[in-house]
Order: sequence, then C-alpha cells, then structure tokens
Amino acid sequence: MKTVFSSIQWLIFLVATSIAAPIAIAAVFQLDIIETQGFVQRTMLVLGVAGMVQVLFGHKLPINEGPAGLWWGVFSIYATFVGVLYSTAQETLQVLQSGLLMSGVMFIVLAVTGLINKITKLFTPVVTFTYLMLLIFQLSGSFLNGMVGLTSEGGKVQLSVMLGSFVTIVVMFWFSNHRIAWVQRYSIVLAIVIGWAVFSVMGKAPFDVPNADSLVTLPTFFAFGPPLFDSGVFVTAIFITFLLTTNLVASIRVMESAMYEHFNEEPKGRYRQAGLAAGVNTLFSGAASAIGPVPISGAAGYVVSTKSPSRRPFFIGSLMVAVVSLLPIVMNTLAQIPAAVAFAVTFVIFTKMIRLAFVEWQKENNKERGLTVVGIAWLVGVGLMFVPSTAYSDLPVALSSILSNGLITGTVIAVIIEQTLTYKAK
Repeated sequence: MKTVFSSIQWLIFLVATSIAAPIAIAAVFQLDIIETQGFVQRTMLVLGVAGMVQVLFGHKLPINEGPAGLWWGVFSIYATFVGVLYSTAQETLQVLQSGLLMSGVMFIVLAVTGLINKITKLFTPVVTFTYLMLLIFQLSGSFLNGMVGLTSEGGKVQLSVMLGSFVTIVVMFWFSNHRIAWVQRYSIVLAIVIGWAVFSVMGKAPFDVPNADSLVTLPTFFAFGPPLFDSGVFVTAIFITFLLTTNLVASIRVMESAMYEHFNEEPKGRYRQAGLAAGVNTLFSGAASAIGPVPISGAAGYVVSTKSPSRRPFFIGSLMVAVVSLLPIVMNTLAQIPAAVAFAVTFVIFTKMIRLAFVEWQKENNKERGLTVVGIAWLVGVGLMFVPSTAYSDLPVALSSILSNGLITGTVIAVIIEQTLTYKAK
C-alpha cells in the first residue's frame, strides 16, 4: 500500500508540474484542440518513458523528467519563423522534429566518446551552487506570478488566488515537517488535494466532467509529417545538446548530494549511462513529435520533502504517467488541477533546494575565488532574466536560445571563470 500511494503521488507531481509546457507551445503554434490534445498526450508519454529509461538504465536515480526549458524556448522562437523562413506551422514543427533527432544522436556521441565525463569534472561545488541559485532565481518569478493569479484574468493580482495559494503553502509546510512519517511521505498529494478543495470552495477551480471519443487513444508518431533537416536547426541542436548535458550533469550532482546527505547513499556517478539514456529519450521525443525531456533538478527537493528516495515508486509513477497519457479521460481530469496549487506546492519544494545549494557552497575550499565566480555569474545570469525575449529576435536562433536562458548562460560563465582563475593560480 505504501508503494501504491507513493507511486500515485509521483504521478500527480509529474503531471501537475509538466503539463503547462506542451499546452503553451501548442498555443504558440495555434494548434487546434485535437492537435493540442495529441501534443500534450505525446509529451506526457515521452516524459513517463524517459523517467523509466533513466531509472532502469541511466543514472538510476529518482529524478523526474520534464519538458526541457531550452527546447521550450527554441520551439517558441521557431514559431516566429512561420511565414518567414518556413511556409507553415506544420513545416516548422517538422524541422523541430529533425532537431530533436539530431540532438539525440549527439547525446549518444558525447556519452560513447566519454566527453560527458569531462563535463562532469567542471561541476565543482561553486558551479553547482551557482546553478542551483540561478535555477531558484529563474523560477521564483513564475512561482509568485502563478500563486497570485497573474497567469490569467488579464494579468491582475487576484486576492482569492493569493489566499488559496497561502493556505496550500501552509498546509504543504505543515505536512512536509509533520512528526508522523506517512504524512511527510505523502505531503505533496495531500497538499494538492486540500489546495484543490480550497480553490473549488472559492469557485476558482471549476471542474468539467471530462469526455472523450474513446477510452484509449494511441499516439501518432511523426504527427507533423516526416522530419525536415536544415543547417539552421543543426547548429541549434549542437548548442542545445551541450547545454542540456550541463543541465543533466547538474541534476545528477544535486540529487546525489541530497541522497548522500539525507539518506547516506554513496554517489554512483553514472554520467555516461545517463547520457546514453538521454540520447535515446531525445530520439524518442523527436519521433513522437513532442518536447525534448531533461532531468529536473527540483526532484531533489521532492525527495527530501517526502522522505521518499526509493526507486520503485518513482518507476511505477513514471509508468503510470505513460499509461495515463493514453487515457484521455484521466489526462483531462488531471489537467484541471489549479495552476496556483501546483505552483504553491512546488514553491515549498524549492525551499529545500536553497538548503541543498548552501550545502554545496560549504564544500568549496577557496571561498574568495568562489565569491568572484558567483558574483559575475549571478550578475550576468540574473540580468539576462530581465531582458525580454523579443530583444533577441534579430540574432541567430542558437545564440538567442542561449542568451534568453539566464540559468544556462550564468552556469557556463561560472565554469569558464572558475577554470580560468584555477589555471591562472597554477
């Protein structure tokens, strides 16, 4: 019974934190309701399968896969090329399918050649600390906007949404620190259920009885047509793959640190296996006409909050996501979880990430050099977060996708500066 409830909690957490991305991208490309449902279905299928592949054959850690923010950005940028570089939205999506396929191949090359192990050596405590804090800075705005209702109602703060979010946060904190072990373990699902109930009472979570033409809907592969290869998306795929490898390594390092500190589990360092698994998952996402997946660093906060380091419930939860993606009625029901509730629960989870970040910082031996690295990386990374994405419209796609992501740019700068200072000191 313990495994069943833990698996269901993973299912709800995975869906609640991942379903917004495919819906947003479908809106950008102006897909109709049927195409949007198919895109959401295929993306959730990819995320479920990707989680299972990694936990069985890759890094073997309970790290959930989510839509990669970098690919989300590339999809959004390419949407502006419809009618400019590409004649239709469908043709543009065919090009993006090819980009995902090329990225998958490059992931496998990085793993087979061992280059991914060289990248792992760059993730010193100060770089990991920089990455975690930039991740928190980048997401904090989204959390707060969602919790005050700025995602709807014309961008105006809604007091009722703020109240519901506050109640959800208090409940989540209470459950995650409860003296009863099983309450801690299922704190996320309990908080989501109570938060959803609060929003329903306030009339902010209208529930539509889901309907579907069939009980089971099978995904369509290469739904937008055969992939179209061009030089522009090839260059973009190269940059995105290297940056996502950085993200992959960072997520593994963060989880290994959390597992060692809280559960006394020694790091396994399965980076090459994780790279191979990431290549397979990215190839699958290209064939499935979905968004490329990436391990989510926030999983460490989830595991610490729920005291659930076991792989089995995570695997079953990922399997349930893959199965549920084929059941339109269930997917449509889970999609009605109020966004503010999901943001509030994730907000509490990320408070644990701040602690993990400072645990990494304490491992740094040369703190004077570390402060220099962190200061420059934060100034650049956080500064880029305030630059509107439209400002990069005249730049090459590969460059604009990098500059529009302060998290990755700041992390890369931290690596470059630290390696430079280290070399200079030697």
